[in-house]
Amino acid sequence: MVLVQPRPAAAATDTIPGLFLAQAARRAALVALRRKRYGIWQPITWREYAAQVRLVANALLALGVRRGERVGLIGENRPEWLYADLGIQSVGAATTGIYTTSSAEQVHYILEHAGCRVFIVDGEEQLDKALEIRGRLPELEHIVVMDPEGLRRFHDPQVVMWDQFLAMGEDHARRHPHALDEALAQIRAEDMAVLIYTSGTTGPPKGAILTHRNLIAATEALDGANAFTPEDEVLSYLPLCHIAERQFSVFLPIRWGYTVNFIENVDTVMQNLAEVAPTVVFGVPRIWEKLFSVVTLRVAENDLLKRGAYWLALRVTGSASRRWLDRRPVPAPLRVAARLADGLVLLPLRRRLGLHRVRLAFSAGAPIAPDLLRYFWAIGVPIREIYGQTEDAGPTACHQGDEVKIGTVGRPFPSVEVRIAPDGEILVRGPNVFAGYFRNPEATAEALRDGWLHSGDVGEFDEEGFLKITDRKKDLFITSGGKNIAPQYIENKLKASPYINDAVAIGDGRRYIVALVVIDEENVTKWAQDRRLPFTTYADLAANPEVRALIDTEVRAVNKTLSGPEQVRRFAILPRRLYQEDGEITATLKVKRKAIMEKYADVIAELYRG
Repeated sequence: MVLVQPRPAAAATDTIPGLFLAQAARRAALVALRRKRYGIWQPITWREYAAQVRLVANALLALGVRRGERVGLIGENRPEWLYADLGIQSVGAATTGIYTTSSAEQVHYILEHAGCRVFIVDGEEQLDKALEIRGRLPELEHIVVMDPEGLRRFHDPQVVMWDQFLAMGEDHARRHPHALDEALAQIRAEDMAVLIYTSGTTGPPKGAILTHRNLIAATEALDGANAFTPEDEVLSYLPLCHIAERQFSVFLPIRWGYTVNFIENVDTVMQNLAEVAPTVVFGVPRIWEKLFSVVTLRVAENDLLKRGAYWLALRVTGSASRRWLDRRPVPAPLRVAARLADGLVLLPLRRRLGLHRVRLAFSAGAPIAPDLLRYFWAIGVPIREIYGQTEDAGPTACHQGDEVKIGTVGRPFPSVEVRIAPDGEILVRGPNVFAGYFRNPEATAEALRDGWLHSGDVGEFDEEGFLKITDRKKDLFITSGGKNIAPQYIENKLKASPYINDAVAIGDGRRYIVALVVIDEENVTKWAQDRRLPFTTYADLAANPEVRALIDTEVRAVNKTLSGPEQVRRFAILPRRLYQEDGEITATLKVKRKAIMEKYADVIAELYRG
């Protein structure tokens, strides 16, 4: 039985390491983390978690890392990533996380710009990048490898394996027993805790400085809106250097003491989700879109009786959830029918997906289609939207408690001020707003004006004070007919199709809108195989006339829900997938519009020749 510990007072500590160590002391023998090894989920207690963080911190002190420095960190989701992250912060340094999909040149830019003397990597692949660029990084002194698999015979004076690194920490702690506590005592709330580099869609990435105060304010805001408990569990699967996953896998759990489970690898997310059955789930829209398409296609494969039961259950629960979301009373007969439909049909479905224990689900990182949210509410997964960005440590607004209004991102958090500029841009002010961009005063002055963060997003408040997001300011366009278009609205409707993975709507200064479409490979492959269509590669599949006819049907269905000027008149199916490594999508799976339009300029030109 898990004991419920009393929550610490909000003022108990004002730094992330202090918050962590206090939580670890309270919950010492309880499970903080789980990882799967050899087919078994292995627990890590808060006591063990804290001991590992202390060893990492002492090892960094042994390497000469001091308050105010930056330490690079690159790796997949694993406990060692958290040990390193909190160990870095415990000596007063700032974690500089780097996406594992970054090229060697991108890694070089960040390490050089941040001035990192120590770089922690997770294995052979990331070590290769570090070795390739270290000759051009005169400040880089040490490379630490978390996973030595395949490197047992590798020796290099600059490279330290994890066990050796921890042994250095143990030796340093023995020889200098008070050094870490002295370092912890020097950390201030206004110190830089993490340095997060943006995706750099319009030039080199910028390093956003988030302080301990910023991060703690964000955790307080998130928990105040939808309370977390020590009994909660999450699955850590999105990139840890992104602020959203960092909040759910690092900062929120060390504040409230819940358990973090790590996926085995990116290919086992669905399997691990079903095994863990988390109570709190965070996902970007593409994850929710993928779950929807998985369910839709599985249902289509069932016999007529099962399909009928599913659609009937969905109709009943959808009617009940719509009334609840619209704040209308749900008649007693409908409530009873919805409970029956859920218990007989939808609860077993959620069990197969690993969503049957979910009490809090969140979508963030990009706008999500309202119809998709209504669907998940209907099947018993209560998704709330969170709106924010790296520069405000993650949260600006959220659906809070029972105040859920589909089509909005909820109300701003009580600690956060939001106003709309005359041109529609969303401005944010609060304790969670970042300190600026590292070594970039020009970009800082552009983003922070008179104490307000200029988000780059366009939105409005409705009559009840709920915030509605229109689009990114730079993405809005006007057709030659003078119609203002928000492309994300169109793209979200297209991506709701189980056969469309991504879409880019185009039409700035044009007579009509066209779209570049990326098919959902898994679902379209299954569709093609069922019809015995011949193909060998992704490009073959994308070029197949029958696949084009399938996508045309999906586009036509979307057009029926759009106004005339918003309708997609022509489209092209791209011959390849989009990759983060090629600068085509971000870590949260958002398409980089400018990069795609430049890369496929000839395809776009052809669409407008007709």
